[in-house]
Amino acid sequence: MPVTSAGILLYRQAAPGLLEVWIAHMGGPFWSRKDTHAWSVPKGEYSVGEDPLAAALREFAEEMGTPAPDADYRLLGEFKQPSGKLITVFAAEHDFQPERIVSNTFPLEWPKGSGRIQQYPEVDDARWFPEPEARSKLVKGQLPVLDALVQLVRAES
Repeated sequence: MPVTSAGILLYRQAAPGLLEVWIAHMGGPFWSRKDTHAWSVPKGEYSVGEDPLAAALREFAEEMGTPAPDADYRLLGEFKQPSGKLITVFAAEHDFQPERIVSNTFPLEWPKGSGRIQQYPEVDDARWFPEPEARSKLVKGQLPVLDALVQLVRAES
């Protein structure tokens, strides 16, 4: 059974024809000096039987430090990642403007083999990016999520 995650992709129309998306830079030492393909849809794992939208809302709040906005969330789709993980993504149009980002943390032995356990934020930055720029920021396995959003927005126009 594959690992399952659920996430939320917020978007806004900054100007006619200018689609922007809210994405997060992954935390921890592996990602600290990376920018290209080091960002992700805010997401997290959920258990079998758990409602994916409820999980996506919970994970968004944990990673952003503030609840997801009250919006009309629509299922964007399920996307298989190169790791085999399945991500269920919900999209909503909203001009999300949190005062700050305060992510939950995870423990990690660092440096590896040192025996020293440190806490790192799951997300160390999050912000709006124009859709073309987001293509170079998102991890490659999530580019189909962005493609699906572009199709959805075009279909609504």
